[in-house]
Amino acid sequence: MEAFLSKLFFHLLFLLGSGAFWTTKAAGAGATFTLKNNCPYTIWPGTLSGNGDALLGGGGFELSMNDTASFSAPPGWSGRFWARTRCLYGSSSSNGSCATGDCGGVLRCVVSGAPPVSLAEFTLGSGDGTQDFYDVSLVDGYNVGIGVRPSRGSCRYAGCVADVNARCPAELRVPAESGETVACLSACEAFGAPEYCCTGAHGSPATCGPTRYSQLFKAACPAAYSYAYDDATSTFTCAAGTADYLITFCPSAADAQSKKM
Repeated sequence: MEAFLSKLFFHLLFLLGSGAFWTTKAAGAGATFTLKNNCPYTIWPGTLSGNGDALLGGGGFELSMNDTASFSAPPGWSGRFWARTRCLYGSSSSNGSCATGDCGGVLRCVVSGAPPVSLAEFTLGSGDGTQDFYDVSLVDGYNVGIGVRPSRGSCRYAGCVADVNARCPAELRVPAESGETVACLSACEAFGAPEYCCTGAHGSPATCGPTRYSQLFKAACPAAYSYAYDDATSTFTCAAGTADYLITFCPSAADAQSKKM
């Protein structure tokens, strides 16, 4: 959560300092998010809004293979999306648990998914001359691949196509009862050391750099955050009000290459 708040602050600073070099198709248009499940199994996406913003999708829902769900967000919205996997809910469909990405044992999340979990994060611009900021983050670890495709062709794809679970070092693996790796811990979550968590004496960009573990994530997913201060190659922008966003869980290489939603 600290890493999310740090990046949110970074995004807001850029929004406040952005100039008038961008044009929008409609001032204050916000954006539509379409979530697509490309995984070979059902997932339960979780959603969380920041700063009291509108809650999208009720906080969480079930999404079957190849299904999609769309939600409109107002200008200035900020928040995150993630996939929960191997969930079991009671007959009321409101309480249960998930093997990865669980948010307190409820279907409709009011807290973020428990690490390790892959995240898609957004801060939408609030009007003319501002920008949308978006990224895919593995700072809290990895459970499934996520891709973010803006509808505007000049805005870049962000995401993680590689199966990091298949490359995960033994000391970071989260196994299912069957022994299969279902998630990959971040080094911060696994070891708690300041140099991995960017805390204490390592709590600034100047003192917290990549480690051999974050480099493993970066090598697998060059367009995703690998540690808290991995901003330069991991944060993407699009002129506010000019794009909607397709968020694909378990994207393919073809998804990353596609120019259209």
